[in-house]
Amino acid sequence: MAHTIVHFEIPADNPERAAKFYRELFGWDIKRFEGSSEGMEYRDENFEYWMVKTVPTDAGGRPTEQGVNGGLMRRMYPNQPAINYINVESVDDFGGKAERLGAKVLMGKSPVPGMGWFAQLNDTEGNLFAVWETDSSAGQTAETAKQEAGNASR
Repeated sequence: MAHTIVHFEIPADNPERAAKFYRELFGWDIKRFEGSSEGMEYRDENFEYWMVKTVPTDAGGRPTEQGVNGGLMRRMYPNQPAINYINVESVDDFGGKAERLGAKVLMGKSPVPGMGWFAQLNDTEGNLFAVWETDSSAGQTAETAKQEAGNASR
C-alpha cells in the first residue's frame, strides 16, 4: 500500500467565504455536506463540513484522475492548521508506531461512519497530520452491521 495523502482539510472562520475563495481561485467544486454526523462523538449538531473536489470522482467518491480531494470546515479552535490525511493499513498500528517514534496523539482512533477510521497526531516537530484507514463498516453498531448484512443477502 502506498502511504500517500488521500484527503486534506482546511479550517475556516467563515466556510462560505473560504469556499467562494477556492472556487474562484482554482475552480474547485465545493459543496456543503448535508450528511449526518451520527456516530461522531466529537462533533456537535452545529458541525459544518464542505466537500472539496479538486479532481473528478467515481460513484464511490474516489478520484478518477491523479489528485487529492478534501474538505473545508468551520475552525474548531484558534490557529487550527490545515491537515493532511495519510493512507495506512491500520490506524491502530501506525498510530502506535508514530507514538514510538516520538509523535503525540491528539485525537485517538475515531470513525467516519461508513467510510473509515482516522487519528490525528503531532509529529516530532509539532506538525499536525492524520492517518486514515478505509473501512466501510467503521462506526457501525453491531445491530446496523447485522441489518446491512441481511439487506445485502437479499
